[in-house]
Amino acid sequence: MKKLLETLCGLLAGIALFAIMALTFLDVGGRKLLNNSIPGSLEMTELLMVIVIFGALPLVSERGEHVVFDSLDPYLPNVIKKIQRVLVHLLCGAALLALGWLMWQTGNDFLQSGETTAQLKILKAPFIYGMGLLCGFTGLIHLTLAFREQEENEGGVL
Repeated sequence: MKKLLETLCGLLAGIALFAIMALTFLDVGGRKLLNNSIPGSLEMTELLMVIVIFGALPLVSERGEHVVFDSLDPYLPNVIKKIQRVLVHLLCGAALLALGWLMWQTGNDFLQSGETTAQLKILKAPFIYGMGLLCGFTGLIHLTLAFREQEENEGGVL
């Protein structure tokens, strides 16, 4: 499952990031050389950034690569640090699942109203649905990590 997560999310984020790079290169080249930029390039970049950020979110969470404030860790007992890790994972999991649900509802609203981008008229709903799914998936990863922490604590590991 971990390999599938890394492959799918990595490809999703990587392809979108490459597309941003290519789009920016072509847009700047067109502006400088041909005096003509790509219409809607800003909107496309914004949508691709959504894909990069939310596509990478499950990977960052699974690998534990979020920004961490650990200045007090040397002063805390191990048992407090273990409890803290479990609580943080539970809180992040609950928040991301709730955020995913809210985004899914927003996607429904955007689909019903036909909300589109201003210049290219691209429907926003599929992107909002994707954000919701990836947030929900990331929330499940955090809950899994919280329970894995508990199992490791009971087994004497950590």
